[in-house]
Amino acid sequence: MERSFNTEGLCDPDLHYMVRLDERLYKIKKLLVDRGKYFVINRGRQYGKTTTLRALEGYLKEDYFVISMDFQLLSASNFEEESRFVAAFTRYLTACVREGEIFEDFPEAEVAALEELIDQPSDRPYDMGEMFIRISRFCRKSPKPVVMMIDEVDSASNNQVFLDFLAMLRGYYLERKTRPGFYSVILAGVYDIKNLKLKIRPESEHKFNSPWNIAAKFPIDMSFSVGDISSMLREYEEDNGTGMDVERVAEYIYEYTSGYPYLVSYICKCLDEEILGAEGFEDMGDVWSREGIGEAVKILLKETTPLFDSMVKQLDLYKDLKEMIEEILYQGKRVLYSPDAKAINIGMMFGLLQERGGQVFVANRIFEMRLLNMFITEESINSRTYERGERDRNQFITDTGLDMERVLVKFVEYFTDVYSDNDEKFVEAYGRKFFLLYLKPIINGVGNYYLEAQTRDAKRTDVVVDYLGEQFVVELKIWHGNEYKERGEEQLTGYLDYFRLDKGYMVSFNFNKKKVPGVNVIQVGKKTIVEAVV
Repeated sequence: MERSFNTEGLCDPDLHYMVRLDERLYKIKKLLVDRGKYFVINRGRQYGKTTTLRALEGYLKEDYFVISMDFQLLSASNFEEESRFVAAFTRYLTACVREGEIFEDFPEAEVAALEELIDQPSDRPYDMGEMFIRISRFCRKSPKPVVMMIDEVDSASNNQVFLDFLAMLRGYYLERKTRPGFYSVILAGVYDIKNLKLKIRPESEHKFNSPWNIAAKFPIDMSFSVGDISSMLREYEEDNGTGMDVERVAEYIYEYTSGYPYLVSYICKCLDEEILGAEGFEDMGDVWSREGIGEAVKILLKETTPLFDSMVKQLDLYKDLKEMIEEILYQGKRVLYSPDAKAINIGMMFGLLQERGGQVFVANRIFEMRLLNMFITEESINSRTYERGERDRNQFITDTGLDMERVLVKFVEYFTDVYSDNDEKFVEAYGRKFFLLYLKPIINGVGNYYLEAQTRDAKRTDVVVDYLGEQFVVELKIWHGNEYKERGEEQLTGYLDYFRLDKGYMVSFNFNKKKVPGVNVIQVGKKTIVEAVV
């Protein structure tokens, strides 16, 4: 069967092009499983948790008896009462045992003892304590150490029965020398165990008391590096002969995704299946390029996906997180990392944020672009700035593309007319937002823009606009004197070199009362800079 890129569920190396997991499987086994650790693999949605678990199951089976479960296959009603959970859990567990490859070497009596718990007597139902006594005997008799894996462990975790289950695992872990239990337990889900109380119903939250504080840290990076992406693309190139520059394409994909597994796979799938034949992408060499990746990103940003749906849901639930992300994107606010800050903790748990050098950033460029689109759409409903950009739109579109210099001229006119009397704090907080609101309807449906994270701070932000394959770099800055202005010009010319551009643009929000609003063209070395002063 011909292999393809996969974004729907479990990845199989025989069916799909995928990053090889051998190195991380080795680390998980050596650092955690072989040492008998109980741990949690918690990452954001569609981060490759299930694929990793399935691969790990096969990787461990030579040395361990692996029982692999998925709590999504238990109904919510199974968690409502202890006796129902005991029956459902043992039914699932014993089915896994009987279907396992080493069952013929397993003592029948221990399996049968567990199966007795499935049919609960109405007058004296079995409790979880009895279940774990029998599990302990089962583990003692097992021909190999027993490893328990549970995927989607947080799918039914909003009740006390689940917490009691975790507490029992913890108790047997602490008593493992005298009461054998599972050698290693691996739970996987979005919610970290320490954050399960976010899902507990209010009336049960007071019962939450660190039921699994024996969990070891999971130190494995599950994102894809440029090298990981390159190795996957190299396999694709061997089969398809596109002529792509594998390392360069991997770098471009990483720039947008920061290695988020689903986003990497989506872009590759889109390049492989959707873009070929469109104008400018007549052959596969054109598709697997920087321009092709930009086209794939454009398609992705218009899609409704479970990953983006989850992102919107979390921002609706956690308003402080949404407000913080808006300030990071619009104002270049520096947010220092603290694991004790609730909004930061939640954002990182769901994969929306990441920490670099003690500072918090939106996790990747695609998330930034999607969030900016969402925020601006919300703002545009009652925004005079957005309406003005939409009204002026036709002035900027020419036969050759987008006239960015005229965009700046008209924005200066509009901003000076409407907002020139506002104070410095107002402009610092909202100036960049107004420019983005003005620009959005001009390029909407044809182009995209993103904010360059490496250059963004409270005083400066670079906006990279992609319109019909042409790129424009626009620096948005808060003006603080000529020295700062010259330093900004040097930074902008350096960034133009990176994009191999000879012309750049600058919008300076200037609070000097002697300023003269308008647009000027200046020459910095071999670079031309169009500066708009507002």
